[in-house]
Amino acid sequence: MADSGSGAAAGGGAIYGLGIFGAWVWFWQQADGFWWHVLAVLEGLVWPAFVVHDVLAALD
Repeated sequence: MADSGSGAAAGGGAIYGLGIFGAWVWFWQQADGFWWHVLAVLEGLVWPAFVVHDVLAALD
């Protein structure tokens, strides 16, 4: 039997993935030079987690 909450979790993962992709586009456009592009990739992976943290802190 399928878990009834799996659809919501998949939707959250898709939204988080869009956040990562959007962050990559933003930080990549701002980067100037090789190491700034490397940093842009790393920032794109971490930035959505900070956004989620701030949103949840604001709801508290």
